[in-house]
Amino acid sequence: MATVLYITANPHDDEKSYGMLVGKEFVHAYRSANPHDEVIHLDLYKMDIPQLDQDVFCGWGKLKEGVAFESLTEPEKMKLGRIGELVDQFVAADKYVFVTPIWNYSYPPVMKSYIDSICIAGKTFKYLPYIGRVGLLNDKKAVHIQASGSFLSPGSEDADLEMAHRHLKAIMDFVGVPSFEGIFVEGMAAKPDQEPAIKEKAVQQAREVALRF
Repeated sequence: MATVLYITANPHDDEKSYGMLVGKEFVHAYRSANPHDEVIHLDLYKMDIPQLDQDVFCGWGKLKEGVAFESLTEPEKMKLGRIGELVDQFVAADKYVFVTPIWNYSYPPVMKSYIDSICIAGKTFKYLPYIGRVGLLNDKKAVHIQASGSFLSPGSEDADLEMAHRHLKAIMDFVGVPSFEGIFVEGMAAKPDQEPAIKEKAVQQAREVALRF
C-alpha cells in the first residue's frame, strides 16, 4: 500500500478553482485504480506551517552547537518541532500531488513555506565530501497540477515568465525525486470562449496520469 500526499495551496475549492477541480478528478481516478492506497489531503491554508524566521534559525544554530532541544525557547521548540513533523510526513509518503494556482507568475506564499519545511538536510537531502548535495527521496514520484489564466506551460510564448512549476521541479530534483510531471490547466482568461474545452482537456489528462501514477 502506498501513501499519497495531496498537497493543495489554494484558498478556493473545486467549485471556484479549475486547478482544484482537476485535482479532485485526479484523486478520484487514482483512488479508483488504487483502492488500497492512502491519500492524505494537506490543505496548506488550513495548516500550521512555520516560516523560516529568527526563532527557526536561532533554534537550528543552538542545536548545531550541541544545545539540547529541551533547552530551546518555547517558540523555537514549537516551530522546529512542527517543521520536523512536516518533513517526516513528507519523507514517509511515497507519492506527491501538488495543486497550485499561478499568482504573479509563481505560486501562493504558503507553498514556499511548505517547501522550506521539507527541504531539511539529513532528511530529504545530504552533503557528501567530494560529491556535494545528494537527494534522498530517490524512490518517490510527484505530479504538479497548475492552473493559470494565461499560457505559461513549457513551450508556450510566455513560458520564460513562469516560476512556479520550474521552481517545484528544481526542488524535486534537489531532494532526489526522479519522476515529476506537470498537468497544466491554462488559458481560461486569454481565451474565455474555450474554457469548457480547456477544462475537459486537463481533466482527461489528469485521469490518464492518475492511472499510471
